[in-house]
Amino acid sequence: MGITPQQFKRLEERLARRARSVSPVPESALRLPAGGHQVILGIDPSLRGTGYGVIRCGRPHPVALAYGTITCPPSWEHSRCLLRIVQVLRDVLKQHRPTVCAVEGIFFAQNLKTAIVMGEARGAALCAVAEAGLEIYEIAPRKVKQAIAGYGAAHKPAVARMVQHILRLAQPPEFDAADALALALAHAQENGRYFLTAPRKV
Repeated sequence: MGITPQQFKRLEERLARRARSVSPVPESALRLPAGGHQVILGIDPSLRGTGYGVIRCGRPHPVALAYGTITCPPSWEHSRCLLRIVQVLRDVLKQHRPTVCAVEGIFFAQNLKTAIVMGEARGAALCAVAEAGLEIYEIAPRKVKQAIAGYGAAHKPAVARMVQHILRLAQPPEFDAADALALALAHAQENGRYFLTAPRKV
């Protein structure tokens, strides 16, 4: 079911008010539960713009340790982009030593070429994480949006604003980095037993 432009505008206004008042993610669910993971890596794979985000769960609220986008110029060959993804993620893993990774669920593209390219980027990211010995879980995009923004079809600006609010950031992260941080936060939320359906282990 679609929504009208007027409905979308009202939804954006509600999300903006929500971001100024209270997070839809209970802070108690983002604190480290018994036996849970304290440092979580989130990855939003893409050949030219892989987002990553590392958070530490704890009191009084989760903290962003690092986040960014692994950008690759259009002139780069695919193989060079894949190597860049692996290299940057290795550095992030070495520096922050997360114990678990949350990655966006498989992307279903109508264009076969797009699906193959996305699969290559995802595979490169997963290999770098698996090499470090981390457990890897995937979460469907709609579940991430529902957990963070309170709406499964929320647009990227709304997700970025909520991530900014939850992590007390000075400004909203870039969209790819915001999506990665949202993945990490959603996994922390599940670890706090707030999700009804647990992410699937990869």
